[in-house]
Amino acid sequence: MVRWCEEEPEEMSQHALLSAGGKDWRSLQCLRSELRLDLTLGCGQSFRWRETADGHWTGIMRGKVWTLTQTEDTLWYYVYKPKLKVEEEEVEPRGKGSKLKTEVKQEDLEGSSGIPEANLTEEDLLADYFQLGVQLGDLYRKWSAVDPHFKLTANIFTGVRLLRQDPAECLFSFICSSNNHISRIQGMVERLSQALGTLLCTLDDVAYHDFPTLQDMAGKSGAPPQEPSRPIVVETWTAAAPNESVTAPRVEQQLRNLGFGYRARFLQQSAQVIVDSHGPGWLQSLRSAPYLQARDALRTLPGVGLKVADCVCLMSLDKLEALPVDTHVWQIARRDYKFAVGSGQKTLTDRVYREIGDGFRKLWGPSAGWAHSVSIRKILSGRTSVYTSELTGIKDGSNGGSASPPENKHRRVLFCADLKKFQKLKEDPPVLKEKDRKRVRCEEKSTRKQPKI
Repeated sequence: MVRWCEEEPEEMSQHALLSAGGKDWRSLQCLRSELRLDLTLGCGQSFRWRETADGHWTGIMRGKVWTLTQTEDTLWYYVYKPKLKVEEEEVEPRGKGSKLKTEVKQEDLEGSSGIPEANLTEEDLLADYFQLGVQLGDLYRKWSAVDPHFKLTANIFTGVRLLRQDPAECLFSFICSSNNHISRIQGMVERLSQALGTLLCTLDDVAYHDFPTLQDMAGKSGAPPQEPSRPIVVETWTAAAPNESVTAPRVEQQLRNLGFGYRARFLQQSAQVIVDSHGPGWLQSLRSAPYLQARDALRTLPGVGLKVADCVCLMSLDKLEALPVDTHVWQIARRDYKFAVGSGQKTLTDRVYREIGDGFRKLWGPSAGWAHSVSIRKILSGRTSVYTSELTGIKDGSNGGSASPPENKHRRVLFCADLKKFQKLKEDPPVLKEKDRKRVRCEEKSTRKQPKI
């Protein structure tokens, strides 16, 4: 795969800490009641964020690597700015190759969205990502007034915001989510970015890659670039045009080798359909389409069902009425809200799915999807206690917890605040000592049935 340009990470090689100071930290006014980073970035909306230090979240957004932290009334952010460098990259050509000057699209260097960002400040990007123009307190009060169950949840989970993500990244991330756990989805999205995305920077020996472009996902990154708005001349090698019938399955096989299973074909084929039939701007254009039209359009893609389509509509296409439904939401609808839908049925049919969504939309109004994102936090919180009890050996009868299973029958993956240690520990995780449990959050993934998102 020919990379038109690489980016040279800046000299700083450590994750930024607010307590360490530094002129590059910037801030904007934002009450903690209006945004809780831990509840918003760790709730399964985006899978690119990690808590790299106490209260510090580092991740990739709009082609940039950010570290975020907050106080009671201020949101602090640090952006790691990579430097562009001219580099000659040699590849083995399929045919006769030649050396020449190539013009590179600026969009290719700005992340997967392809949106020109010359006139947008970093504060603008952050405010758009967290939708800070929406007064969350007003919405909480509105939903609490009509729903006593939500009121109880809202008192615990304040500041849960709906992210406005890049549609392509959101789509492919949730294709990975099918019948999966949040921790495993995070790993899959990270491996996908490492395999096909551009390296942005390395911090504490942890490499941060941008999400791959649609062309990379479709196996067509060798296609000639369009006329750039601000051309950058890069010296590289070109080769004969790749055979797409060979390149595309190669991407699928690469993803299968990385543990994506049947999802590998869905990822590659969905990208290929978008590039071949719609064009790279198609997903962005769905933001201006009506909700049902956008959802139905997404469902034409391989691997996209009702829930995945609703997740993409809600979290990237500005459809606040979109409401993803799974078996857990179905159980809550019947148990807590007495929705008389699907009685006697064991599977979530399309009809039951629509009736549950309509019921919550009638209750919560046009922003029902956002209310759902807050309400779902209590489900995710319950799962966390199950995983914790399995690891520590603490039994929790209310959540069905049990002692930690035998090590030789189950695979353990560690997620640490210290990502440098995470890379070392994930291959051969040790038995945790009591003092380590406060700083290391673990999840046990076994062959036993566990809740999926």
